[in-house]
Amino acid sequence: MENEPDHENVEQSLCAKTSEDELNKSFNLEASLSKFSYIDLDKELEFKNDLIDDKEFDIPQVDTPPTLESILNETDDEDESFVLEDPTLLNIDTIDSHSYDTSSVASSDSGDRTNLKRKKKLPDSFSLHGSVMRHSLLKGISAQIVSAADKVDAGLPTAIAVSSLIAVGTSHGLALIFGKDQNQALRLCLGSTSVGGQYGAISALSINNDCSRLLCGFAKGQITMWDLASGKLLRSITDAHPPGTAILHIKFTDDPTLAICNDSGGSVFELTFKRVMGVRTCESRCLFSGSKGEVCCIEPLHSKPELKDHPITQFSLLAMASLTKILVIGLKPSLKVWMTFPYGRMDPSSVPLLAWHFVAVQNYVNPMLAFCRGDVVHFLLWINSRTVVLLDSVEKLHVIDRQTQEELETVEISEVQLVYNSSHFKSLATGGNVSQALALVGEKACYQSISSYGGQIFYLGTKSVYVMMLRSWRERVDHLLKQDCLTEALALAWSFHEGKAKAVVGLSGDASKRKAIVADRMVEILFHYADRALKKCPDQGKIQVMEQHFQDMVPVIVDYCLLLQRKDLLFSQMYDKLSENSVAKGVFLECLEPYILSDKLVGITPQVMKDLIVHFQDKKLMENVEALIVHMDITSLDIQQVVLMCWENRLYDAMIYVYNRGMNEFISPMEKLFRVIAPPLNAGRTLTDEQVVMGNKLLVYISCCLAGRAYPLGDIPEDLVPLVKNQVFEFLIRLHSAEASPEEEIYPYIRTLLHFDTREFLNVLALTFEDFKNDKQAVEYQQRIVDILLKVMVENSDFTPSQVGCLFTFLARQLAKPDNTLFVNRTLFDQVLEFLCSPDDDSRHSERQQVLLELLQAGGIVQFEESRLIRMAEKAEFYQICEFMYEREHQYDKIIDCYLRDPLREEEVFNYIHNILSIPGHSAEEKQSVWQKAMDHIEELVSLKPCKAAELVATHFSGHIETVIKKLQNQVLLFKFLRSLLDPREGIHINQELLQISPSITEQFIELLCQFNPTQVIETLQVLECYRLEETIQITQKYQLHEVTAYLLEKKGDIHGAFLIMLERLQSKLREITHQGENTKEDPSLKDVEDTMVETIALCQRNSHNLNQQQREALWFPLLEAMMAPQKLSSSAIPHLHSEALKSLTMQVLNSMAAFIALPSILQRILQDPVYGKGKLGEIQGLILGMLDTFNYEQTLLETTTSLLNQDLHWSLCNLRASVTRGLNPKQDYCSICLQQYKRRQEMADEIIVFSCGHLYHSFCLQNKECTMEIEGQTRWTCYKCSSSNKVGKLSENSSEIKKGRITPSQVKMSPSYQQSKGDPTAKKGTSEPVLDPQQIQAFDQLCRLYRGSSRLALLTELSQNRSSESYRPFSGSQSAPAFNSIFQNENFQLQLIPPPVTED
Repeated sequence: MENEPDHENVEQSLCAKTSEDELNKSFNLEASLSKFSYIDLDKELEFKNDLIDDKEFDIPQVDTPPTLESILNETDDEDESFVLEDPTLLNIDTIDSHSYDTSSVASSDSGDRTNLKRKKKLPDSFSLHGSVMRHSLLKGISAQIVSAADKVDAGLPTAIAVSSLIAVGTSHGLALIFGKDQNQALRLCLGSTSVGGQYGAISALSINNDCSRLLCGFAKGQITMWDLASGKLLRSITDAHPPGTAILHIKFTDDPTLAICNDSGGSVFELTFKRVMGVRTCESRCLFSGSKGEVCCIEPLHSKPELKDHPITQFSLLAMASLTKILVIGLKPSLKVWMTFPYGRMDPSSVPLLAWHFVAVQNYVNPMLAFCRGDVVHFLLWINSRTVVLLDSVEKLHVIDRQTQEELETVEISEVQLVYNSSHFKSLATGGNVSQALALVGEKACYQSISSYGGQIFYLGTKSVYVMMLRSWRERVDHLLKQDCLTEALALAWSFHEGKAKAVVGLSGDASKRKAIVADRMVEILFHYADRALKKCPDQGKIQVMEQHFQDMVPVIVDYCLLLQRKDLLFSQMYDKLSENSVAKGVFLECLEPYILSDKLVGITPQVMKDLIVHFQDKKLMENVEALIVHMDITSLDIQQVVLMCWENRLYDAMIYVYNRGMNEFISPMEKLFRVIAPPLNAGRTLTDEQVVMGNKLLVYISCCLAGRAYPLGDIPEDLVPLVKNQVFEFLIRLHSAEASPEEEIYPYIRTLLHFDTREFLNVLALTFEDFKNDKQAVEYQQRIVDILLKVMVENSDFTPSQVGCLFTFLARQLAKPDNTLFVNRTLFDQVLEFLCSPDDDSRHSERQQVLLELLQAGGIVQFEESRLIRMAEKAEFYQICEFMYEREHQYDKIIDCYLRDPLREEEVFNYIHNILSIPGHSAEEKQSVWQKAMDHIEELVSLKPCKAAELVATHFSGHIETVIKKLQNQVLLFKFLRSLLDPREGIHINQELLQISPSITEQFIELLCQFNPTQVIETLQVLECYRLEETIQITQKYQLHEVTAYLLEKKGDIHGAFLIMLERLQSKLREITHQGENTKEDPSLKDVEDTMVETIALCQRNSHNLNQQQREALWFPLLEAMMAPQKLSSSAIPHLHSEALKSLTMQVLNSMAAFIALPSILQRILQDPVYGKGKLGEIQGLILGMLDTFNYEQTLLETTTSLLNQDLHWSLCNLRASVTRGLNPKQDYCSICLQQYKRRQEMADEIIVFSCGHLYHSFCLQNKECTMEIEGQTRWTCYKCSSSNKVGKLSENSSEIKKGRITPSQVKMSPSYQQSKGDPTAKKGTSEPVLDPQQIQAFDQLCRLYRGSSRLALLTELSQNRSSESYRPFSGSQSAPAFNSIFQNENFQLQLIPPPVTED
């Protein structure tokens, strides 16, 4: 073996691209759901020379790769021998197979039912790619295997190896060698059953590169080498590895004297074959010891003969897969590790797999290693540099494209009855002395049953051998044709044509040659497709069925002929073939429509174009015909016939297009359209809808012609543009039309267009004038057109003011241009002004005003004398014109008069005044004049809209409110104004503080309110602020508003005075009721008594809280006496119903006063009363029993509430104690950070921490992640997973975060640090206010969730708070609502009432 420095020299001699460092950099690692990954030394070189981004996979550079010895001596627990501590690990369902993030292809579409959904949702792979693999049975070899088992007791097949020969090993120690020719004859039978009895079954086979030697590994550990030319036994090796272990793998390297073997102990050995002095020897060297992690798969890198000079071959690379990691080592010139890659967590029963292949990118060919270990993938092979084959656990084969990771095909191979190598992995022949981990992996190992060679994959079954290979592109297409899938065959062929197909075999040459080959095949398929469409047409049945059949078939032919750019084929042979069937022909012609409309199909043959138009004409689809004609090259059509058809069917766009394109004729279409719309317009008739459409098309057509654009789309050829413009102008300004009648007026074309749509025709002219260059002819045309317009419109009275105004607005705009060359007589403008301002009738007033305004805004104002214009506008009541003129002269005060006089815009005056006074840019004099004008018209403004006027005054005249009030002589107006100004309920936004209104104004408003709306006084007083109580009381007394007076006295603090007024009202109502006779049942006065009494009771209740006992009695007893007084007159004059009602009302008073007056005092007062004192006890029995009932009810309520509170407290404490003392149940038995089992790290300073969420950690791991915090001198832990998933950056110590649940209570197993902190004497002593710790907070939250609703305690608390905090103000309905967070406002709140417990007598 060479030493390390020599190795360095070899490295330095390599080219830079393939040096070891570069190769290390280019290892690309991708993990997948099934841990299937690539190590990409470079990607593949295809015909397109695909580029790859070297930085796509972010792999850290390895400066000093580790040595094999350092890896073997690693002490981390990943390399420890597998100890099956928990038998449940054998159950695959318990493994979290999705805990590893992945990005590359997985066998997740395999038989594992949990992974049936692939990450990429793909279309059905058969319809997209066809059948990619050809699967066939090698009948000769299969028959001979069965025969050998019967005749020579060869036993069942156990292993296969393929080169230019096929070698099959058997369970009785024989190796059968077959040829790969057509006969598949048995060439050699190596070994004997007697040797098989000694060595056991053949467990591994390997053939060297030149197919001259065969290595056989046996179940009992022996190795034999055979000469495949002579059939001689060359070597029998028994001491290459430890005895008692089966050979799992035996592999030749590219060096024929070097082989690698792997045994069931998990060790790997290098075998060097030598021949010294005619004696064949074998030297063994251990490359990897099974005691440091068992290897169960090895794969040396084999290079093809054409790559034998590749620099990588001198290193003799070997890939090894252990149970925990992938290793790549170089055997030459000295042993060296190139790469290691650990799997991470995965199913312990999954089989590690490896496969090398050379792929090329950017002219460099480098090896790529595919490897996987997952819960479903159990074998993978390269079939070529672009395609990988995977076999899953339910024996489904998945063909996958390497670059796109797309699954091309899935093949079921359970019929093969694949041979598994489980017995050798369990080393049953030597007593089963293997680890449980290796035995578990061996359950699904089939390494020796599958072999690939030369793009073919061989499968060994229990009685057969199968071969699989990629189909050529022709085979794939033909396979679809045989299954009658013509549409899929065409789609697949097109993907070959475009170079987008996957796993392509058999297409070579440059791109154009490949396309030509595929195109020829597609044409053949299209002919077959057309014949089939005609042959399979349903002969009988409805025409719709035939149409549906051809609509499914014919578009495919059209699509692919156009994709292949074979219009000759489409319009000759295909069209002739489909024309045999009239329905097929019709569908064919309809298929052409979208291509013609999108301009993808031009240059249709005359015959097809003719048939197309006739077909659409027959189907009455004339709109489609028009759309098609304007996209066609119509020079090949009979133009006269098409024009006639267009005119008959009103296809005006198509007719114009045919004239323009076919004959370069632009005027004839205009003449045709004019002949239709001119007669009704001249006769003054209303146009039909169709004539309006024609007129609009005519205007657009004229506009296009004058702008140089073709109609309806495209552009006129540049050389024709000036000619077309001149022709159109000459046409428009003709004095008479062709074939004109003697009565025709002059300039018929311009006259017709002006009558049709004046504004749009003038817009067309304006756009045209914009484009004119200032040459002499253009200026002449412009002046000529303007003169004709004036002559036609001004000299005729059949044009409306709007039309005349449009003309002069158009002229004003043209005259206002800086480069204007037009001349218009100014007197004409004066005539227009007279015409608009002095009409014969008052109709069209707003229209005439609007026309004149547009004319002035367009620049026409320079044509008029301004003073005359204002006079005429005022006379005609054109207030907008006046405003326009005053605005120019900055006479803003006069504009206010314009607004006030104009009934349509009078309400806008407020915004106008506000804008002038508030927006900067106006001078102080202008603002003053507007201010003064507004003050002069204040009465008009208030009568117009009081709230707007008040808002204006408050904003701009706040210091002159008293002046405004003096100007308002009308009392009703003044009342409306003050209400808008002072009452915030009117909806205007005024800051009362800034307004600083004197109390006298407020009192003036209150007095007006008492006059005009007395019922609203109390409500208004509640919202008003600035008034004096004494003066206001005098006002209300003046107008005898007793309720208002009582309200004000109460507000003043004179409770007794307020009570006396209310009592007086009550007594007067009672007097009324006692003097009334009949109709008492529906008498409103009884309701008045009740309402007045309720208000009086409310007054007493509101104020009793703040009074002493004597003062309370002074309120309640007079009220009681007042209610009892009518009952003293117990004569027959009082009807019985009155007496019952009064007793009921008296009871109401008693119940209300019971809360404030002691019960003995009330009873004493009642008994002292002469009414009740002289009578019998029965008369007052009702009152006393009612009071006792109230007392009993309140006592029961108190007892029930106490009982409920006690129950709540007991239940809360029980649940709180239970939740605090509940044990924690971890979800897994490994640390959630380091993923190691908690049992593995039993260090003294380390303890296990379990959280209530179920996560488990080592305390050391949590400390490294900074998941600890100090609260009240104690160490608190936070769950790393839960807090990181909430995206918590740094845990803060505030209590809100604790409440959110980020800090979770934990149980600590023998935690010294926790104990110490708990008993730390230096820790802060708790403050006087108790603070819940996180455990208690979480327990309380849990308690609340258990209860599912508001507690009874919370309800009672809120009720008591509401009762105590409520200040019984008068008219409490207007007070602010209760707090927003009230329990009772919750939409989910449900109050469930239960009856009080029955008390025993």
